[in-house]
Amino acid sequence: MRFSRIYALSLRHIYLISSSLPRIIDLIYWPTVQIFLWGFISKFFTLNSDYYSNTVGVILTAAILYDFLFRASISYNIMFLEEIWSRNFTNLFIAPIKISEIITSLTVTAIFRTLIGLIPASILAIPLFGVSIFELGIPLFFLMISLYIFGVTLGLLVTSGLLRFGPSFENIAWASLFFLAPLGCIYYPITILPETLQIIAKALPLVHIFEEMRNILLTNSVNMYEIVKSICISLIYFAIGVIVFYMSYFGAKKNGTLINMGE
Repeated sequence: MRFSRIYALSLRHIYLISSSLPRIIDLIYWPTVQIFLWGFISKFFTLNSDYYSNTVGVILTAAILYDFLFRASISYNIMFLEEIWSRNFTNLFIAPIKISEIITSLTVTAIFRTLIGLIPASILAIPLFGVSIFELGIPLFFLMISLYIFGVTLGLLVTSGLLRFGPSFENIAWASLFFLAPLGCIYYPITILPETLQIIAKALPLVHIFEEMRNILLTNSVNMYEIVKSICISLIYFAIGVIVFYMSYFGAKKNGTLINMGE
């Protein structure tokens, strides 16, 4: 693996983003809309529900972290789709670039796209609703690491589908995360789920991440075991995602569908 190749691939996408105002606006627009939407919904719950002692803080913090996960996954997918849309996909695999270098460059660059959307939205939430995700303290950093790894994993799985089945798999890129949202227990505790679904949910890092987020905000205590567990689960899924990506690549190469991608 050569750093210069990873740097070149990453730089290409950074230039693509920074030189396009519509892309930057799109990255900022959706997280901001999410903050406004859930901010007002949270205020409604504050006035009409006793479920949370700090409804706005808990719900809006969950919304921001969920949007971070969503942006990490979508950013990974979008950069891969950019290669298809620009008809650069075939050139990418003809060039002397390793699969590991492509995965690394997309993983590194995805955080750039993700933070462009997250930072303005998080800052706006402070004066508008009096909520700051930074109240989570140092654990926030580790929770976001776990979220980012899992988000990239979902991106890997979707791009694997794009490799194997072509652009027709593109719609899955937009819907992939919503499939897991009900089991992720983002806005409610895991006890809401039926017992059978709780078993499945615990196999996802999302449950441990958002349960710990609520624990920190509501009890002002930190359970590092849950945080470490979420990171370990995310890493396991990431390893599976890399394996699936390689299998999809070699399968597409064997079937001869790789050369037709983007045509």
